[in-house]
Amino acid sequence: MYGGFLFPEPLNSEPYVATWWKQLLAGAMAGAVSRTSTAPLDRLKIYIQVYAAKQHLNLVSSWKAMVEEGGYLSLWRGNGMNVTKIAPETGIKFLAYDQYKKFFDESHSKLDIHQRFLAGSLAGVTAQTIVYPMEVLKTRLALGHTGEYKGIMDCARILIKNEGISALYVGYIPNLLGIIPYAGIELTVYESVKKAYCQRYGQNPSDPGIIVHLGCGTISSTCGQLGSYPLALVRTKMQAHAIVGGGPHVSMHQHFSNIIREEGLFGLYRGFTPNCMKVVPAVSISFVVYEEMKNLLGLTSY
Repeated sequence: MYGGFLFPEPLNSEPYVATWWKQLLAGAMAGAVSRTSTAPLDRLKIYIQVYAAKQHLNLVSSWKAMVEEGGYLSLWRGNGMNVTKIAPETGIKFLAYDQYKKFFDESHSKLDIHQRFLAGSLAGVTAQTIVYPMEVLKTRLALGHTGEYKGIMDCARILIKNEGISALYVGYIPNLLGIIPYAGIELTVYESVKKAYCQRYGQNPSDPGIIVHLGCGTISSTCGQLGSYPLALVRTKMQAHAIVGGGPHVSMHQHFSNIIREEGLFGLYRGFTPNCMKVVPAVSISFVVYEEMKNLLGLTSY
């Protein structure tokens, strides 16, 4: 239907069972394109999560503060690390998701909602565990001042030198607790909504159209974010604690208590607006590019 709109025609018009490297490549491309497109909003989200409460900043003033500090190019600060992280993370997530689905049912056609949710959660955990140190480095680069780090390796060197190797996994527990519902909900809702639409309107699941992919991606990402955002917020605060707060590391429970005491329950969703402004298009773009790459590489959609 739209194979030639974003990409050339598929290499093979007859889809065949996916090989692991093609799934990995499709997912990596999806992650790289989506995150680069929304990088300024990702940095804005992190900036608000860490600085907004103490400096009394809102969405617009936070944006202005970043631009004044480093210019418009600084809005993409940390994007190199972000792409380095998100490309393998997305590739591993989609690949693992298909493999976990095969574990439950080889044909993928009879999977129940809870099986899709479990497969999505396990896929998210697998991907995050492998690439999590890159998440920590991305946060440090995004919060760093102009010229503070010479690059990704310099940031890693300084972090390990000052805080030890364990600093690369600071915030891993809240991240893990958050990714289980998020990845499970996101992937389950996306596939369920797309499947229901295709069955109702007689569309081909491999090629229902860009609008369908965008719509399903928007719904799935919004649902996933509502359930997991507070844990993502605490993860970011733990990652940034050495820069902003100093002193010994604060536990996940202490961060939750501090946020609720100082800002109330609303504080658990600080930065949620720019996060949705970033995540909804990012996930939607990611699903569109992933489906297009699958068609280009001749992979089968289930």
